[in-house]
Amino acid sequence: MQSSAEAVEGGWRLTGHKCAVVGGHSAGLILVSARTAGGALDESGISLFLLDPQAVGVHRRDYPCIDGPRACDLYLDGVMINQNHLLGPAGQALAALRYQQGRAMAAQCAEAIGNMHEAFSLTLDYLKTRQQFNAPIGKFQVLQHRMADMRGELELAISMATLAACIADDSDSDERSRGLAAAKFIVTRAARFIAEQAIQLHGGIGMTWEYNLAHHAKRLVMLSHQLGDDDHHLQAYADLMRSA
Repeated sequence: MQSSAEAVEGGWRLTGHKCAVVGGHSAGLILVSARTAGGALDESGISLFLLDPQAVGVHRRDYPCIDGPRACDLYLDGVMINQNHLLGPAGQALAALRYQQGRAMAAQCAEAIGNMHEAFSLTLDYLKTRQQFNAPIGKFQVLQHRMADMRGELELAISMATLAACIADDSDSDERSRGLAAAKFIVTRAARFIAEQAIQLHGGIGMTWEYNLAHHAKRLVMLSHQLGDDDHHLQAYADLMRSA
């Protein structure tokens, strides 16, 4: 946590830089985390503030993301924040951030399922209609095997996304964290596999902007990195198992 908030008369002064704030270019208010005490890696001392992006000292540089949405880099140069815009007790926001991150991971898993299902359906339709050697390419056994592998990964991801949805609103615990980490790992792995297989089975058309599959594939790749990739969540799951 690099951004900082200094207590001053009547409120707080925020300084720092936030990267890739999705939707931040058009938001009326932005939720900003900043350190009010401790060092960069300390778990205590993190606070949450409501920021008016039109305030003096706030600068935004917006840009399109590769998967469609727009984001911005947020620069805070001594921005004054009213005392009432501190959310909760000062320095105790990390637990709330972690809990809400878990809920966001469950939502990402659900979104990924929709993209994977559509990528699978588009690929299946393509194999049924694309002709080669006077027959649909879907009749070739090796392509049927690859579609079966994709379906198997999709079904496993659906089960884990359902688990994530069931536990997302539970009280914070190691068991909840383990379940969410496992779900994100499985869904992330399936998302990347299905996106890559769908593009390969389509050939060149799978990467063109004019075809829907390219947009689903790019979204799946980005979802697999947001809030931690599969390596991160596999390590998190292993750490939680050791502490059990």
